[in-house]
Amino acid sequence: MVGMLEGKVVAVTGAARGIGREVALLCAREGAAVVVNDYGGSEHGEGSDESPAQEVVREIEAAGGCAVANAASISDPAGATSIIEDGVSRFGRIDAIVNNAGFLRDAIFHKMSIADWRAVIDVHLNGYFYVAKAAAQHFREQGSGSYVNFTSTSGLIGNFGQANYSAAKMGVVGLSNSIALDMGRFGVRSNCIAPFAWSRMTASIPAETEAEKLRVERFKSMSADKVAPLAAFLCSDASKDVTGQIFSVRKNEIFLFNRPLPIRSMHRSEGWTVESIASDLIPAMKQSFQPLKRSAEVFAWDPI
Repeated sequence: MVGMLEGKVVAVTGAARGIGREVALLCAREGAAVVVNDYGGSEHGEGSDESPAQEVVREIEAAGGCAVANAASISDPAGATSIIEDGVSRFGRIDAIVNNAGFLRDAIFHKMSIADWRAVIDVHLNGYFYVAKAAAQHFREQGSGSYVNFTSTSGLIGNFGQANYSAAKMGVVGLSNSIALDMGRFGVRSNCIAPFAWSRMTASIPAETEAEKLRVERFKSMSADKVAPLAAFLCSDASKDVTGQIFSVRKNEIFLFNRPLPIRSMHRSEGWTVESIASDLIPAMKQSFQPLKRSAEVFAWDPI
């Protein structure tokens, strides 16, 4: 049986562990040659190690697939470019990018350091741009290509203690949507996935109360392999008409997010003053104001 990615070359960042590893393995099983990128750092982005990426390559090759390891940091433009170059030089082309690499440095906002802010932005936003940019000309020249960018409900909805990560992941949505608009004319598509999956990055979730412990146990059932099929589909030609979308995966559920749109408006022909806003606009729109909730509260029901 021919896989849905037969003949394709897919680069997956952060591919040595968790979701990235499962995506790389599934893409290989579906017939793709895979560039397995992973810097090999800790869950906080510290240190480096080439062996995790090489281990995934060996696993793919042992199953009869084709892969090459790349241990570059995507926060370095030259390193990001090397990921694409490895795919083109080794396999002759590049067809899809899965931007998944990342780490967490959580802290409540008023205690967050500048260093932790920059470190997370450099990987989750700048790094995704660097990798996407490095592939853009190849996609343009061949008239096809797919970007699969991992965002998070922490960015889409918000989360406690994750201002850096949330800002970066909401930025990924803007980046992905703009790529979809800019490069659609060249047959290139770009989509986002906000995953729910137990991994190194979610293992730090506090579990002190009984409710928190129950939530963590439910979270553990959301294995990383549940996210991989959607990512592989978005890399395939079967998704050629899907672009500019935001999906989420939670165990056996796939969600499609809507885009922010105006929900109500008011007009004053004479214009607004501070006083008229206070007396007219705020009371009239109050019923449309939505309470701010953490992503954990929005998706609090039991997984299917």
